[in-house]
Amino acid sequence: MPLHTGKGRTVGTAISDILDYVENPQKTDNGRLITGFQCDSRVADAEFLFTKRQYAALTGRTRGADDVIAYHVRQSFKPGEVTPEEANRIGVEFAKRFTKGNHAFIVCTHIDKSHVHNHIIWNSTALDCKRKFRNFWNSTRAVRRLSDTLCIENGLSIVENPNRHGKKYNKWLGDRKKPSQRDALRGFIDEALAKQPADFGALLKLLREAGCEVKDGGKVPSLMAPGWKAYARMDTLGADYDVDVLRAVLSGQKAHTPRKKAVQLTPEKRVNLLVDIQEKLRAGKGAGYERWARSFNLKQMAQTLNYLTEHGLLEYGALSEKTAAATARFNGLSRQIKAAEKRLAEIAVLRTHIINYSKTREVYVAYRKAGYSKKFKAEHEAELLLHQTAKKAFDELGVKKLPTVRSLQAEYAALLAEKKEAYGDYRKARDEMKELLTVKANVDRLMGYDEKSAEQEKEKSPAR
Repeated sequence: MPLHTGKGRTVGTAISDILDYVENPQKTDNGRLITGFQCDSRVADAEFLFTKRQYAALTGRTRGADDVIAYHVRQSFKPGEVTPEEANRIGVEFAKRFTKGNHAFIVCTHIDKSHVHNHIIWNSTALDCKRKFRNFWNSTRAVRRLSDTLCIENGLSIVENPNRHGKKYNKWLGDRKKPSQRDALRGFIDEALAKQPADFGALLKLLREAGCEVKDGGKVPSLMAPGWKAYARMDTLGADYDVDVLRAVLSGQKAHTPRKKAVQLTPEKRVNLLVDIQEKLRAGKGAGYERWARSFNLKQMAQTLNYLTEHGLLEYGALSEKTAAATARFNGLSRQIKAAEKRLAEIAVLRTHIINYSKTREVYVAYRKAGYSKKFKAEHEAELLLHQTAKKAFDELGVKKLPTVRSLQAEYAALLAEKKEAYGDYRKARDEMKELLTVKANVDRLMGYDEKSAEQEKEKSPAR
């Protein structure tokens, strides 16, 4: 998050306000969980301000209220997985890597919540006071990737499906536990219909007895479920709960079909690669893991998990399908380019033979008129050889009607452009295929999927 001065604040005041909040002694164990890099955390506001004045003096560049004075990252950890000291160390490592050690920063680890979290503040002005940190497009993604990498390297959990704009946890949890009022009202109506009321008035009476409030003054009654503060018209509950439809159900003219709940209260448990791999890494045992660890390192596995998360490949089947599709696309483009190259070579040869054939045609006609004279052949041997070679090439290429040189040149130019365009897609497909094959190989080795596959193939093969 870029931090600005804001209204009515000087740069010095703005820096002090930011640092006073993150350095709160009550949240940082009386300052024990504060680490500074290239600055003293106790006077970091003064040091940050000094570098900005030095920057203005050295470069002559000044900015107004829109100037970014510092950058702020919040880094949270799953409750119970990390100690405050370890969280602080990871925060320092993150800041050093992200700023490449070119900016002063402080890391304040807060322990006032159930989840330990870091507040990382770095000076927008570099240590040499000659340049500033330039935020870049998609920097949020880069921050998450680096943070996830560090968490994986340290055996900590990462977020499975990160969303930039989400609800607060308590609101999200509340929404999942409580269905909407219309879902609740449909449930009340289903229960009332199960009691087989005599008519629509009896249905409304059963709803009142169940705790619903009913407004029946207009053409369409409105209902309010217990615990809610607003009414909902019955014609907004869906076609099966329309007043006319319900009257038809009560008179026996129509059967009622209860609507399935739109909200799934208990999320379906879904095993995915992110969970499986993290459990494997935390376990740190097993033959598959040990063999993988001898050939790879945690940074590579962090990159693998980042790739799986960012591309939504959290199920092994999806990873296998995408890898197969990428391989097929690469092979298809490879065949396309090879076919174009083959045809380009044919056109080049054909063009040469057509030119030679055209240049020597009159000589060959004269040779034929001379009754294939040996003397004539000896005198024009080179031209006749070129002519015969060209005719032989036409036969081998299956050419019955000679194309014009202009048409060949046009075809050659079109194929060359097609090949050039295909090469761009070819390189992208090759890189995507290599990346997917690497990711899948890492997953297979760590999870032991390659061993299972080998065992299955061994079982299928007949004994000798």
